[in-house]
Amino acid sequence: MPAGHRAVSALYQAFLTGLVLTLVTRRGEDQAAEFVFRLFRRQHLEKFQPGLAKLGLDRLPHAVACAQYHYLSNQLGGVKTEYARESDRKAWVRYPPPRWIWYGASICGIPSRVNAAMLHGWHGHNGVTLGNPRLGFVCAGQTVDGHPGLEGYYFEHERDLAPDERVRFAPGETMPAFDPATAPRLDPVDWPPERLDAVVARYAMEYVRTTVALELLGPVDTRALLGHAARLIGMQLHDETARLLEIEGRGPEPFARYLAALARAQGETVEVEAGSGRASVRLRGWRLARGLEPLDPAAFEAWCELWRGALAAHDRRLRLEAAREPGGDVVFHVAPAPAGP
Repeated sequence: MPAGHRAVSALYQAFLTGLVLTLVTRRGEDQAAEFVFRLFRRQHLEKFQPGLAKLGLDRLPHAVACAQYHYLSNQLGGVKTEYARESDRKAWVRYPPPRWIWYGASICGIPSRVNAAMLHGWHGHNGVTLGNPRLGFVCAGQTVDGHPGLEGYYFEHERDLAPDERVRFAPGETMPAFDPATAPRLDPVDWPPERLDAVVARYAMEYVRTTVALELLGPVDTRALLGHAARLIGMQLHDETARLLEIEGRGPEPFARYLAALARAQGETVEVEAGSGRASVRLRGWRLARGLEPLDPAAFEAWCELWRGALAAHDRRLRLEAAREPGGDVVFHVAPAPAGP
């Protein structure tokens, strides 16, 4: 996998997790769960039905189609996933550890209810979207509760389900053994390696796109909370992502190359200028926000905190100025910070 795609995936994956933890610790479990629910519901409404068709699953029995969708779509994003089909009406999906979204020690800070909000936001709405009121999801275990993975099954009942029955929690039942030989596979002609590499980055990018578009936080908390999480993640992930990108040295020019490499991996068209102890990076448009306009300026400012945090780790004697121009370009300027009093 190209290093740039790995770096983008790592950075935005951590950004999403960091924001959820920030909400848990600063706004409480209720608001964190509401954010996760809205995030996954919006992702579901935007991605589920088009994804079924793109993956060639839209003619399968509904329970099987849903389980295969989660198996394949998450694998595309680099998420460890398993699948098992018991019948046309019952099919399993399992996310073994390590969990992608709660990677590393961060899983210790995620309440059960916040993790469950993901299932209510997406998995429990599949039947509604498919026009099948009998289809629900049964969760047999959550990793955050100490179970060996998040697992459950889609099941088509004999009757219509009430809204509060669309996701049911029934710990104890275990998914049959995963057999890769019987699992669905992507057509290598339609999904060549270079396309798969790019999808890994876009998978994480899509969660951040949805995050900046949500209006749950409002502009004040977007600046304060989203921006705070972004800055911390930028500092924490700088060294790891710089190594992946083989960026060495300190100063404005190496950091401009760092920004440009990440932006190109996102699919941006980038121009870099450097000299006289300064550097600038121009993004011709902002692909990450394409289709999200009008976007609150607070979301842009919070996103820029990722790069200010990265710059603080790169060289704390530098400062980063960022602006969106009227035509849509994003321009970063890296220069020495003013001398203190």
